Amino acid sequence: MPRFVTVGLDGSAESRAAAEWAAREANLRGLPLKLVHVWEPVPGAMAEAPLLGDETHEHWTGRIPRDAAGGLRRRHPGLDVTTEQVSGGPAEVLAGLTQDTELLVLGTRGLGGIGGFMVGSVSLAVVAHAMRPVVLVRAGEQAADEHETDPAGVPSAAAPFRPVVLGLDTDSPDDTVIAFAFEEAARRATSVHVVHGWSVPSYYTYSLAAGVDLRDELSGQQAAALTEVLRPWRQKYPSVEVVEESRFGSAGDLLAEASREASLVVVGRRFRRNPLGTHIGSVTHAVMHHAVVPVAVVPHD
Repeated sequence: MPRFVTVGLDGSAESRAAAEWAAREANLRGLPLKLVHVWEPVPGAMAEAPLLGDETHEHWTGRIPRDAAGGLRRRHPGLDVTTEQVSGGPAEVLAGLTQDTELLVLGTRGLGGIGGFMVGSVSLAVVAHAMRPVVLVRAGEQAADEHETDPAGVPSAAAPFRPVVLGLDTDSPDDTVIAFAFEEAARRATSVHVVHGWSVPSYYTYSLAAGVDLRDELSGQQAAALTEVLRPWRQKYPSVEVVEESRFGSAGDLLAEASREASLVVVGRRFRRNPLGTHIGSVTHAVMHHAVVPVAVVPHD
């Protein structure tokens, strides 16, 4: 099966930022980059007009991947860049492409003065039905954004990469999601910052009523569970530093906070056999909307 990093292009600033991120990722992985533009055929009545017909529309929209490819080849010499134009519904086509790619990268809109993403219906649908990991990238991100700052506080591409943040549920950890985060950190020669948010069980209320505070005990148990889950991964990736963070609170909020010092946030999504709907989980949904760096959503059983 051909191995690519694939990016969906629509000509927007968001998709151009996604293409730039995807090019850097393809270089890190040693894989070719494929730029895919999905165009929707013009409705029948409009297609009869020579200036608005399908052939004219396809010709002009075909410039989007061609122009983007030219710029990427100049900025990333040696990177194998190909283009493809596909007709159909963007969500369905892009989700289908994940069967033949290592990674799909899409652009999302920033929320202006509020840090985070505005995840549109197409991106949500693709993430919900993709068979392979999908990375969401906001407009305006540059290569230096993934790196630590220099002594003057300015991000520098010559500095080490910032950590890869991994959201982990110790009750049902998945090897696919964990491995993705560790591989990304290993490629960047950086650390993995593992974030685990937990809440108190129902019996905690009754213990407080009885005058027994179990907070410290629960905190210790949760931290120990996180350490145990990560033990084999520390052994498998001895060169990757692991920072563990187990805190009481919303996992989505904790991951959004951790994203401010990260190069990438990795979260999971369970496969859904139902083709309808966009069920991606509350934590993943929150991270997609509020993290301030690229977010990788990794599907798993």
